[in-house]
Amino acid sequence: MSAESLKSQVPPSAFGRVAVLFGGKSAEREVSLKSGRAVLHALQAAGVDAFGIDVGDDLLQRLSGEKIDRAFIVLHGRGGEDGSMQGLLECAGIPYTGSGILASALAMDKLRTKQVWQSLGLPTPRHAVLSSAEDCRAAAAELGFPLIVKPAHEGSSIGMAKVADVEALIAAWTDAIRYDSQVLVEQWIHGPEFTVAVLRGQVLPPIALGTPHSFYDYDAKYLANDTQYRIPCGLEAAKQEELQCLTLQACEAVGIQGWARVDVMQDAAGQFWLLEVNTVPGMTDHSLVPMAAQAAGLDFQQLVLAILADSLEARG
Repeated sequence: MSAESLKSQVPPSAFGRVAVLFGGKSAEREVSLKSGRAVLHALQAAGVDAFGIDVGDDLLQRLSGEKIDRAFIVLHGRGGEDGSMQGLLECAGIPYTGSGILASALAMDKLRTKQVWQSLGLPTPRHAVLSSAEDCRAAAAELGFPLIVKPAHEGSSIGMAKVADVEALIAAWTDAIRYDSQVLVEQWIHGPEFTVAVLRGQVLPPIALGTPHSFYDYDAKYLANDTQYRIPCGLEAAKQEELQCLTLQACEAVGIQGWARVDVMQDAAGQFWLLEVNTVPGMTDHSLVPMAAQAAGLDFQQLVLAILADSLEARG
């Protein structure tokens, strides 16, 4: 992988007027505001004619009333990362960054992403869908403990919980349904966690994650100062290549375009397990894609321009 091959060769003026879409109404609004401001500042500093839109009820009026040549989507979670914003921009004829409608919608749905991976023989932890306390008991009997409970359509670890008994599982499911009507529970994989970013079809250096928390939760992602990030990730060359190949397969299965980040666990036997793929990863000062890009030789501004350049090449 060459840093030069990832960098944008497009002059800033060629992007036209760029709307940076951030904020929104999802549970990840606060993270999106931070990401969006960072992206907007980087674009403006690079000489791009960019302006921000905190996405709200007036979005349709803003899209039709403003001169917009393309959009940089920095909306995390539902309403921005799930295909709905992508569909709106398609209808408005506005090119945008990242994955298209189908890939965005699919990746936002953790359950159906797992089903696609399973159908292709890609490794992902065993799971069950929870709709009742009885489902919780059945899942516990089938999967054993510990388990991880996840709302199917949330990001940033919102509503997630690690559980070690049936009572805790039922309580975690009860909490998770506050965020999402569909909740899944997944077999806990004992071992190190990795996150791997993909940019313009190339895999960036994997990052090994470490946290004193029970798992890499919201606090560990965005607030804590004791979260550990290792680049190089510590894997032997052959295992790192295996991880990077698996990441590309996972993205291709979903139809990822432009950029994304895949979360992976490794068990005691060295086997990798796919957890999920994020189509609009965080771009805050705690975020992982900028960290991986820096390890590949791209600073934050170069990363943002590369993501934007892909929208020009892919969508005109």
